[in-house]
Amino acid sequence: MKKNLVLIGMMGSGKSTVGKEISKKSALKFKDTDKLIETHEKMKIRDIFDKKGEKFFRSIEEKIVLQTIKLPGQVIALGGGSFINGKIRSEIFKSNISFWLNWKNDIILNRIINSKKRPKLDFLSDKDILKLINQRSKIYVKADYKINCDNLNKFQIAKKILKIYENKKNIS
Repeated sequence: MKKNLVLIGMMGSGKSTVGKEISKKSALKFKDTDKLIETHEKMKIRDIFDKKGEKFFRSIEEKIVLQTIKLPGQVIALGGGSFINGKIRSEIFKSNISFWLNWKNDIILNRIINSKKRPKLDFLSDKDILKLINQRSKIYVKADYKINCDNLNKFQIAKKILKIYENKKNIS
């Protein structure tokens, strides 16, 4: 079975951008779980949070992610909080290869600070966002591979990940 390549990391880490690039350079189909959730719910993530709450969002997220990772031959960009879920993480480890797109905290902060698409950040100060980054990083570090993205563009990141993926896939 062809393993999926799963991209994890903070919001704003470039999972979707890099995932699309990997898909172009490989036979893997690209899936963005946040987009799948929006399609399923027929509303934007922000609206799901606002109208139905984070708890509802996380339950739908778990269902969609678990369905998505079962289908082989994909590059999957997970939402920033998905990998924090132990059930999702456990399933990813069973038959997928996970890559953490890691950036210096100040770079991530600058990338997400003015985004209107990130409802989790609406009421957080810069200090609180940095705390969230540090909390999530303690879980993200469990990924199969950590890709330090500082000073790399999307093409270099994609190439680095594909090289590891192709080697790992062929020996697993």
